[in-house]
Amino acid sequence: MTTETTERTTAHPPSAAPLTLPAVFRAAARLLSTNGHYQGDYCPDAFDRRSKTHHSTRPLSIVAAIRCVTSPHGDNPHRITQLSEAAVKVLAARLEVDGEPAWNDEPHHLEGHVADWGDVEGRTTESVVAVLEAAADAAEVSA
Repeated sequence: MTTETTERTTAHPPSAAPLTLPAVFRAAARLLSTNGHYQGDYCPDAFDRRSKTHHSTRPLSIVAAIRCVTSPHGDNPHRITQLSEAAVKVLAARLEVDGEPAWNDEPHHLEGHVADWGDVEGRTTESVVAVLEAAADAAEVSA
């Protein structure tokens, strides 16, 4: 008798945080393509009231994915770094919500703009990953 087990593939925290914007965008895209895009908050149970699993194994918002990959252990969607703020700023400049660009360049407003874009009804993981990959390509060209 043979038994077959099925394991869910999950992204594990990277061994080292990415150091460039293109690397951040690509790492976040990989994380989201593996675990899915989450709407409405950073991730399910963002403050670990019920779950103790690594954040990097849960579906994530686009902002949370960027923060996770730039955090020292690759697992903190709440940790703000200079690189995560720079990545969010680049994305905010690229994205429109209801036909409107980001209206303010304060980090909190830029994060909200990117989060609002990700929370648009019907936003898919594939579309979020495509935006991150396009941002990575554009950042490589401009570097």
